[in-house]
Amino acid sequence: MTFSLITLLSDFNQLIPPPFSYIIAGAFGAVIGSFLNVVVHRLPLEESVAFPSSKCPSCSKEIAFYDNVPVLSYVLLGGRCRSCKTRISVRYPAVELLTALLFVAVTWRTGVTPALPFDLIFVSALVALVFIDAEHMILPNAITYPGMVSALVARVAIPYLVGAPHFDDLPGLMNGTFAGWPVWAASLGGALIGALIGGGSLWLMGWLWEKLRGVEAMGLGDVKMMFMVGAYFGWRLTILTIFLGVFSGSLIGILLMARQGKKDMQMLLPFGIFLGIGSILALLVGPQIVEWYAGQFK
Repeated sequence: MTFSLITLLSDFNQLIPPPFSYIIAGAFGAVIGSFLNVVVHRLPLEESVAFPSSKCPSCSKEIAFYDNVPVLSYVLLGGRCRSCKTRISVRYPAVELLTALLFVAVTWRTGVTPALPFDLIFVSALVALVFIDAEHMILPNAITYPGMVSALVARVAIPYLVGAPHFDDLPGLMNGTFAGWPVWAASLGGALIGALIGGGSLWLMGWLWEKLRGVEAMGLGDVKMMFMVGAYFGWRLTILTIFLGVFSGSLIGILLMARQGKKDMQMLLPFGIFLGIGSILALLVGPQIVEWYAGQFK
């Protein structure tokens, strides 16, 4: 079955030009982005993401299918509800367009392989978490817990479907700490190490900061998010994710304080946004960054 699937995808890659694959990925990503908008809006309110159908938040008029085409409907409607003319948040087309672009980028990076669905699920979860954290400053368990499970399934399945090199940490683990172990066990071991480094390090930093300063540094949502990310990435890309998150968060924080004329370093920012950005960058170009950095010491 595995051989047949890999052969089928190999044939698909030969028959379908890469640009066409990217078009399909982009269109599919826009549709998923439309669904993610529902998740971002309803999940923090503890509403069903499946029922009822989408409606205008202002007039509660159900949105017709022809007004629910990703990005295009927003442009054609001039960014306003057809019924009440209330302005529609720019977040809706932004999520759809961003998800479409990310699906193209992930398809370019991963290729049309059995690993692609796992990477797309992972990046979709990150987009939802980033926008929910931006609006509500929470990172829902309804995303992070299934994300952890999906990461563990991927760590077992992908090495058999694609090969160990898909995960940045796995070749080194199989030649070192987990030498002689079955590939699935070594991969799960790497997931555990990554999760402990990701979630564990954030929990430890938050605990120490609270003990030293008496101020809560971050919520457990960030910790759970990094358990998910760490389990999927392994230790190398998880460390890179945290570095990129801290760097981008610090940079934006300094710029905001300078703009607002504040000198208070305890300015409250949703850290999940920056962890999400770091995770996406690590997924797309992380191995190249790690190899470049390691090459500086040779």
